Amino acid sequence: MKNFLKEHWFPTLVLLVVLLVVAKEFFKIAKVEEPAATTVATIKTTPGYWVAPNLMLDKSLNDEQRKLVEYGQSLIANTSLYLGPTGSVNHTTNGMNCQNCHLDAGARPWGNNYSAVASTYPKFRERSGKVENIPKRVNDCIERSLNGTALPIDSHEMKAIVAYMEWLGKEVPKGEKPTGVGISDVTYLERAADPLKGKIVFDAKCQSCHGADGKGMANLQGAGYTYPPLWGEHSYNTGAGLYRLSRFAGYVKENMPYNQASHSNPLLTDEEAWDIAAFVNSQPRPIANISADWPKISAKPLDHPYGPYHDGFSETQHKYGPFKPIVEKRKQLKALEANKNVAINK
Repeated sequence: MKNFLKEHWFPTLVLLVVLLVVAKEFFKIAKVEEPAATTVATIKTTPGYWVAPNLMLDKSLNDEQRKLVEYGQSLIANTSLYLGPTGSVNHTTNGMNCQNCHLDAGARPWGNNYSAVASTYPKFRERSGKVENIPKRVNDCIERSLNGTALPIDSHEMKAIVAYMEWLGKEVPKGEKPTGVGISDVTYLERAADPLKGKIVFDAKCQSCHGADGKGMANLQGAGYTYPPLWGEHSYNTGAGLYRLSRFAGYVKENMPYNQASHSNPLLTDEEAWDIAAFVNSQPRPIANISADWPKISAKPLDHPYGPYHDGFSETQHKYGPFKPIVEKRKQLKALEANKNVAINK
C-alpha cells in the first residue's frame, strides 16, 4: 500500500480533491433544499385571507373586557334569545339572529363577516348622507334585517356588540379591508334575473332547510332559527342589504347550501345565484320606511329597487336587471358630469 501511494501520489491527491469538491457541493444542495422551519410555520399560519382571532386564546383582555366581548358574541349568535319575540332582555326583533346573515357570529371568511368594521368606521355612507359610527350601523341592521327597533346607544347590549366587533377586527390596519371580508360580487348576467327559474333552483337546493313556504326552521330552544325565514313577516324587510339582488346572490354563491359550499368550492352557478335572489326577493315581506335613504339620488346602488333614479331605467330593471345597460349608462353620465365640471372650472 505504501509503495502504491508513493508511486501514485499525484493521481491520488487529485482524486481526493475531486471527492472533497463533490462532497461540498452535495451538502450545499442538501442545505438549500431543506425547508426552513419558519417557512413551514408561515404556510400553516398565513392562509391568504382574514382569520378571526381566537377568544379562548386571547390573553390581552382583562376579565371585564372578556365578559363584554363574550356577551357581544352571544348577542350576535343568539340575538333572538335576548331581543326576539320572547327575548330575555327585550322583545324588539323578528326572531332571526344576526349570524343568520353574518355566519359564525360574523367571523367566517366570505360569510358577510365583521373584519373591516373596526378598521373602516366611522365613515361617510351615501345611504344616509352622513358620517356613521358603529352603533348607527348596528341599528341599521336591527331595524332592517331584523325588522326591529333600534337599541339605545348607551345600552349594555350595544356596548357589548361594539366591543365584540372591535375585538374581531383588532388586527386589521385602520382604513383597510382584508381579503375575505363581507360579500363577494357575482358577475352580471346578460339577461334579467328570473324568479321563475329561481324557484326551480330553490325547490331543488334550498327548501329542505328553509321550507317550501320560506318560513325557515326554528332552533331547538324555540328562540331563533337554525335556518332563517327568507320571506314572510319574520324575515328581513325591504330595507335590508340582502333585499338587493347583488348582495343576496353574492351571499348564497359563497355560502349556500349551508356548510356545504365555500369560497373555494361554490355549489351554485352565477345564474343560479342571481335567479334564487330574484325568486326570494320577489316574495312578500315587511315594508321598510326608506324615504330618507340616498339623499343623493345618483349615489343609489344600481340594484336598489326603489326610485327615483337619475339614469332613466325602471324600478323593475333596477331590481332584476339586466344590469349591464345601467352600468354603461351610469359611466356615460359620470363622464358627462366630469366634462361639465372641467368646463366650469376653466
